[in-house]
Amino acid sequence: MSRESLETTDLDTQVINTIRFLAADAVEAAQSGHPGTPMGLAPVAYTLWTRHLRHSPQHPGWPNRDRFVLSAGHASMLLYSLLYLTGYDLPLEEIKNFRQWDSVTPGHPEAHLTPGVETTTGPLGQGFANGVGMAIAERLLADEFNTAEHPIVDHNTYGICSDGDLMEGVSHEAASLAGHLGLGKLIYLYDDNKITIDGSTDLAFTEDVAGRFEAYDWHVTRVEDANDLGAVDAALAAAKAETDRPSLIVVRSHIGYGSPNKQDTAAAHGAPLGAEEVRRAKENLGWPTGEPFHVPDEVRTRMRQAVEAGAAQKQEWDALFADYEDAHPERAAQYRRWMDRDPGTGWDEGLPTFGATADTGEELATRKASGLTLSELAPEVGYLVGGSADLTGSNKTDVPGRSDFQADNPAGRYVRFGVREHAMAGAMNGMALHGGLQPYGGTFLIFSDYLRPSLRLSALMEQPVVYVFTHDSIGLGEDGPTHQPVEHLMALRAIPNLTLIRPADANETREAWTAAVRNTDGPTAFALTRQTLPVLDRTALASPEGLHRGAYVLRPADGSPDVLLLGSGSEVQHALGAAEILAQDGVEAQVVSMPSWELFEEQPEDYRREVLPPDVGARVSIEAGVTGGWERYVGPDGARIGVDRFGASAPGDVVMEQYGLTAEHVAEEARRLVTRNRDA
Repeated sequence: MSRESLETTDLDTQVINTIRFLAADAVEAAQSGHPGTPMGLAPVAYTLWTRHLRHSPQHPGWPNRDRFVLSAGHASMLLYSLLYLTGYDLPLEEIKNFRQWDSVTPGHPEAHLTPGVETTTGPLGQGFANGVGMAIAERLLADEFNTAEHPIVDHNTYGICSDGDLMEGVSHEAASLAGHLGLGKLIYLYDDNKITIDGSTDLAFTEDVAGRFEAYDWHVTRVEDANDLGAVDAALAAAKAETDRPSLIVVRSHIGYGSPNKQDTAAAHGAPLGAEEVRRAKENLGWPTGEPFHVPDEVRTRMRQAVEAGAAQKQEWDALFADYEDAHPERAAQYRRWMDRDPGTGWDEGLPTFGATADTGEELATRKASGLTLSELAPEVGYLVGGSADLTGSNKTDVPGRSDFQADNPAGRYVRFGVREHAMAGAMNGMALHGGLQPYGGTFLIFSDYLRPSLRLSALMEQPVVYVFTHDSIGLGEDGPTHQPVEHLMALRAIPNLTLIRPADANETREAWTAAVRNTDGPTAFALTRQTLPVLDRTALASPEGLHRGAYVLRPADGSPDVLLLGSGSEVQHALGAAEILAQDGVEAQVVSMPSWELFEEQPEDYRREVLPPDVGARVSIEAGVTGGWERYVGPDGARIGVDRFGASAPGDVVMEQYGLTAEHVAEEARRLVTRNRDA
């Protein structure tokens, strides 16, 4: 390319080159990062942000803003440059501190760390699925609250995705769902630069992407040159006019645009260009080669127009909402509560109380108790919206009176995610990030493996997503080891900021749901049984409200305990049975129901010592999962009864017995520990 063909003094090009070289300079200063995509996509992002995106830099949380998702999160400097230039609370000093300790410009964008960043991206495909969830939320909330005169929820979701995003399976799942639902306010720009870290995309990626998305029932257009601002503008306008289908705009770009030696090569993807190559690129594009981070005054003035324009757009919406509030005060109040995820008062008063087995003869699987609780809870907490990954009847996640959310039925409040566990979790993150909803989704616990990357991001972003995992152990029986989770409870406990709850009976399950609604600082996951469990007779036992403290003394010893029996979920019944057996031998056992390690660890030390008296050395844990980890509570010399191998195909009660998950075996291990301690 010749310098003469590219050098220009028009303001558009100055802004675009400012974006390019803020990114290149920041990566060079950090000596790590991805300069190539920001350099290639700067014209596309500039066109979107200045001609189409409705946003207010001084009010980044304005509810009716357009959402922008940088699914290609490795191109974070593209987003940071735009945020700085348009006047968000992101000073130039933070651009200079890119990827450094305590900066708000991390290597990949993080929601709620940097003003204006809508979601945490970097793991490819995740942002793509998040945007689908945001578009779902927009449609649900628009149906719930809009009137003909007051469209208070009316915005688009835009995103930039890469070749890598569209290779990842989660994007396939999410694109299929979005096309089925006809999410017409979802618009993605696909950066077709034909380069990945390994080299040319045709090493592994030769499909017809446009054809695939057309098959998903997306509206697809093409822009042959990312530098053609008019073509990008026209494609975005056409996408906005298409209201019945999501849109994909395929944009041919050049990674590392302007770099004489590294444009269109993998060398521009994930490493600094090098000081000399940055200098040459600047020369090539007619940019000053002196001090880095150069921002012409006229560029800053041009881009800061977004502050005034955004404030005016928000002010216009504020006036619309004020009229709405006058005309529909109750609906406006409800809108505010939903956006705050405030359930109000009395929402938990009508939840079911389950009679004890001794009184009714009834046993309930905790998955069924969850469904019965949700049926009463969801109408009271209207923003609690979700579905299942094609396991509705098994997960018990449907709500009587709620119809399916479909393209032709935006009034539906039950989401059929299909056999797309990963996209379900990614979309739920987007629904939560959008605001106004608390999403829940169901699948088998074994398939938490399929969605774990999105669940991890739920925790990282501190989003109140509810995961309803059923069929939680070898107790599910005949489906065998492919469907019997073993390591999954411990794997989920390893995720920071995730609250895992494995209730022992129907009434603990009710309390688990109330804990999830109250947890607005992170995700909650339930582990629920397929098999029936006794509804514990609480006349002689502690209240199930102890669940909110993570662990509690369910059955105290008569006097000082000789042994502590710690159980979760379906194994608590065996701890109680073992305590009765031991009592006949004069051994006093204190039974602790431990549904949530995370909630227990939040309790004051004196409470934790009360539940687990440190002077009682004989301790037994009982849980139908791997035993590694329980030494935290039973110590190195305690007994850990669990499942340290894969399961087997047989009736659930037979498998449980063969694996030693019985009251008799628990009592035997407890006697052994008590005898050992007495003889020591």
